[in-house]
Amino acid sequence: MTSTAEQASGVDPEAFHVYDTSLRDGAQQEGLSLSVQDKLAISRHLDELGVGFIEGGWPGAVPKDTEFFRRARHELQLTSATLAAFGATRKADGRAADDELVRALVDAETEVVTLVAKSHVGHVERALRTTRAENLEMIRDTVSFLTGEGRRVFLDAEHFFDGHRLDRSYALEVVRTAAEAGADVVVLCDTNGGMLPDDVRAIVADVLDATGARVGIHAHNDTGCAVANSLAAVDAGATHMQGTVNGTGERTGNADLITVVANLELKRDRAVLPAGALQESTRIAHAISELANAVPYSRQPYVGASAFAHKAGLHASAIKVDPDLYQHTDPAHVGNDMRMLVSDMAGRASVELKGRELGFDLSDDRELVTRVTQRVKELEAAGYTFEAADASFELLLREEAAGERPRFFDVETWRVITESRPGSEAISEATVKLRAGGERAVVTGEGNGPVNALDHALRAAIGTLYPEIDKIELIDFRVRILDASHGTDAVTRVLVEMTDGVRSWETVGVGANIIEASWEALVAGVTYGLLRQGVQRVS
Repeated sequence: MTSTAEQASGVDPEAFHVYDTSLRDGAQQEGLSLSVQDKLAISRHLDELGVGFIEGGWPGAVPKDTEFFRRARHELQLTSATLAAFGATRKADGRAADDELVRALVDAETEVVTLVAKSHVGHVERALRTTRAENLEMIRDTVSFLTGEGRRVFLDAEHFFDGHRLDRSYALEVVRTAAEAGADVVVLCDTNGGMLPDDVRAIVADVLDATGARVGIHAHNDTGCAVANSLAAVDAGATHMQGTVNGTGERTGNADLITVVANLELKRDRAVLPAGALQESTRIAHAISELANAVPYSRQPYVGASAFAHKAGLHASAIKVDPDLYQHTDPAHVGNDMRMLVSDMAGRASVELKGRELGFDLSDDRELVTRVTQRVKELEAAGYTFEAADASFELLLREEAAGERPRFFDVETWRVITESRPGSEAISEATVKLRAGGERAVVTGEGNGPVNALDHALRAAIGTLYPEIDKIELIDFRVRILDASHGTDAVTRVLVEMTDGVRSWETVGVGANIIEASWEALVAGVTYGLLRQGVQRVS
């Protein structure tokens, strides 16, 4: 493993630390589990983002983390980030040099070690069950030992803000002890996430004035203020910020590192990442979500799919004149895009802008825009949604523009039978009758469910004529009952997501039963996929 703090971007990484703890604190999120391979892959993405430090985990305490650091030495070639091993101060009434977990931090062979230490007297006396003086000696001994071993030490002062409120003098003594022992930074942790920005700002200012130590901030989001608290700490003089990409972490999570960084760069005009790195943040945030097997949060600030999405017709009318009228920044700064959502709230401007986004210039065809707008409103009243089904909207737009819907085949009938026997799995069989390329096809397909069987039958029916269908894969299927008051007789809406390996698209179907709605969405998805690949209808 090689790493360097030197960045040829004009940004001094020592002037302000961007410290990511996604692999350790972020991984404590409920339902989140990262393999060693996941952690290595996420580390490479974090390095691309340009963070200064990546906290890899707790070697010695967590076997998977020990393995991560062992492999990282040979498999990670970091260009902007430095790996940090996380651990705790030595046990009470012992020696750091003899403490097995402290030795494991040395064995991890990282340039930086981050130690967690108690700064709240209640935790010292009731959790550690030791004295205040011994806790200070644990900090002094461990920091001194690790710096003597050539390690750079950051100290996380756990529960600091609550501790400061309870016993200010002792909390400040923890900071002084760590700094005097050689800690580069003392990170003030809002471990319970209960602080508000004004409190954070005042306490950080007090620590700086009373100790002169370099301080950082580690904020949790239990009050919904982790990002605001991180910014308040920086405003007060903190020069080290810890967070996680996508705000992952225990309970309600940690400060979202990308949101904090974007606010510093775009709102405070303070460069804290290498030049151009912020523009990769949307891609990297989504890639890390995929590795964590988590659905990206659409309303996440800056990088969410809805962060620059506009639905109301009033917004669209203004954006048509000037995008800045309803956007707080240019989405390109964070690698995101503006999106127009077409819905029953849409006006003519929404449809025109959405058409432009999809590659259609509708500015000179008021009649077409009016027809499309009216049809969208009628269909959404019937249960359709085009906000999350851009492909269905494009098919509708093409239909209104050309007078007919794009088609590669004409369906005559379809049917599905599901057979279940005791002690065995249910099997579905679908029969599709259609005409394509001047020929009539009657094809049967089997699957582990009705939709899967219909998909197999449709592919078998047109696969020879349109081999491009082999590139199209169904990757998501979502069902919603629109009128629960009707019980099993309610209207059903189905959203289908497909991909060709390059990009994905969504289509919508609505029907009196789930299979009818699914078939509509499936046919629309295949039709759009063939259009995307430039396939011409065979007559």
